[in-house]
Amino acid sequence: MTVGGAFTYDGGSVAPGERRNLRYRISETYLGDPVRIPVTIVNGERSGPTVFLSAAAHGDELNGIEVVREVAFEWDLTDLAGTVVCLPVLNVPGFLTQQRYLPIYDRDLNRSFPGNPSSTSAKRMADRIFRNFVEPCDFGLDFHTSTRGRTNMLHVRADMAQEEVARLAYAFGASVVVDGAGSDGTLRGEATRADVPTVTVEMGEAHRFERGLIDDALDGVESVFAEFGLQDRGAVRWPGWRTVVTEKAWIRAEAGGLVDLHYERGGLVREGDRLYTITDPFKADGVSVDAPFTGVLLGVLENPVVYPGNPVCHLAELDEETARTVERRIER
Repeated sequence: MTVGGAFTYDGGSVAPGERRNLRYRISETYLGDPVRIPVTIVNGERSGPTVFLSAAAHGDELNGIEVVREVAFEWDLTDLAGTVVCLPVLNVPGFLTQQRYLPIYDRDLNRSFPGNPSSTSAKRMADRIFRNFVEPCDFGLDFHTSTRGRTNMLHVRADMAQEEVARLAYAFGASVVVDGAGSDGTLRGEATRADVPTVTVEMGEAHRFERGLIDDALDGVESVFAEFGLQDRGAVRWPGWRTVVTEKAWIRAEAGGLVDLHYERGGLVREGDRLYTITDPFKADGVSVDAPFTGVLLGVLENPVVYPGNPVCHLAELDEETARTVERRIER
């Protein structure tokens, strides 16, 4: 908790009632020039929890950047009870070249946390970010998109065995929560293991802003702020239906060719429904794949050309009661 005190980091502090915009040094280029990440810290006059909002750990994932920027610069935070740490672009080298990974160091920043000040360049960067702007927080939201060529429906990934993580996941108000501990080196996994409950918010595709998803994610942030008392306005969000998913599967191409996908992201499919058809350039020798179970499409292919084994869609299983609820909402 930030109990009426300053938020401190290596090189400075932000007192209650203050806002600070930083370009914080986390590394150097081959020329010895600084690599800096943008950070905005808003410390409320009233005491309350400290939350971080992070995006672009993968440099081409843009939707979350706009979510974090709008909270920092378009929301009225004058009544804030607590502190908000906004980290809109974690992977600055990747962002500058619009690549997923750190281009110079060829490493995944989101597999490098909590970092190590004596290790690789990626882990040194991760250490600077983690120690200064993640560990001091009480909880966090880390925004991501799908990788290039695929798109995700808005959903949350969270370790639901952790009580405070589950509270955070429910508060965000997504219809789908994918249960599971974060992989080693991920920001959400390592932050949660460091007693900073964190969830990942997945939304859309790389290389673009998708306004509808950004607005939905902002509603989720507002709901979290209401649940944890950072602001008195707003209400905790109920998405209309919700499922916590433990069973899911990547459905992969059984042949090379061009894909005709029969459902969109977020679509409900029934067991046995035809998910997609793959044909060659002559529209011959079609290969069709049916849904192995009833579920919702967490993610789907955007680039319609595949080799055998390429992922085409990501299907999360729904029980029959939830499936009927989703069906009724679609019909309305």
